[in-house]
Amino acid sequence: MYSKDEIVKEAKELGRMIANTEQVEFFKKAEAKIHENEDVRKRMASLKSLQKQAVNFQQYGKEKALKMTEEKIEKIQDELDEMPIVDQFKESQTQVNQILQMVSHAISSTVTEEVIKSTGGDLLKGQTGAEVRNQPNQTEIK
Repeated sequence: MYSKDEIVKEAKELGRMIANTEQVEFFKKAEAKIHENEDVRKRMASLKSLQKQAVNFQQYGKEKALKMTEEKIEKIQDELDEMPIVDQFKESQTQVNQILQMVSHAISSTVTEEVIKSTGGDLLKGQTGAEVRNQPNQTEIK
C-alpha cells in the first residue's frame, strides 16, 4: 500500500521529469520568442483591450459596438495566427499538452487495470471481480 503523500511525491517527480523533456524546452524557447517580439506584444495588448471592451459592450447590450469589436478581435487573431513565431508557440503548447494527456491516460488506465486484476475481474470486459461474480450466467437464464 502507498500513502497519499508517497503518491504526491512521485507525481511531483514525474512533473519534474516532464518539465525536463525536449517538448517543454521547445515550449520555453517559443514562449520567450513570443515575449521578445514587439509586434506580437502590441497585437496581444490590443487583443486584450478589445476583449475587455467586448465584455462591456455585451453587458450593456451594445450589439453594434460588440459586433464591430468582435470583428477587430478576429482580424488581430488572424494576423497573429499568420505569424510563424505564434504558430511555433501553439505547436509547442500542443506537444506539451499531448505529453500531459498521455501521462493522464496511462495513470487512469493502469489504475483501472490494477483494480480489475486485484479483484479477479475480467480485463477484456472491463469488469471488476464483483461485477463478474454478481453477473447472471447466460446459460442459467430461462
